[in-house]
Amino acid sequence: MQKTYSAKPGEVERKWFVVDLENQILGRAASEIAKILRGKHKPQYTPHVDTGDFVIAVNVDKVKLTGNKLEGKKYFRHSGYIGNLKSVTAGELMENTPDRVLFAAVRGMLPHNTLGRAQLKKLKIYAGSEHPHEAQQPAQLPLKWKKE
Repeated sequence: MQKTYSAKPGEVERKWFVVDLENQILGRAASEIAKILRGKHKPQYTPHVDTGDFVIAVNVDKVKLTGNKLEGKKYFRHSGYIGNLKSVTAGELMENTPDRVLFAAVRGMLPHNTLGRAQLKKLKIYAGSEHPHEAQQPAQLPLKWKKE
């Protein structure tokens, strides 16, 4: 009888990938990034173990949103005080802090527990095309969807 393989946290081999998000659609790119962060692209994927790889996202300021999302989509945050709910549109957030748009999209696609928070720490987001992770020799991660 064959036993089911279960990955152990110590035996997971992690790779680094770089993703260029210029002219990419936000949701489609975020789902691919979340898949890599969770480790679902590996044959030794185990749901309760962090088997994912590191992802470096560059050119996040050039990501595209389809439809009327720049004006219609809202992001909310709350300080914890009564009546202190703040909202900002996706267009305003893209102008001021474009990295938060991708962060929120990927965060919603990961588990909402300790494992998801650990997987989210492996995502490095940069608005420009430069990043300080050249020493890790990241491989290029091709994305299929482009918005021209």
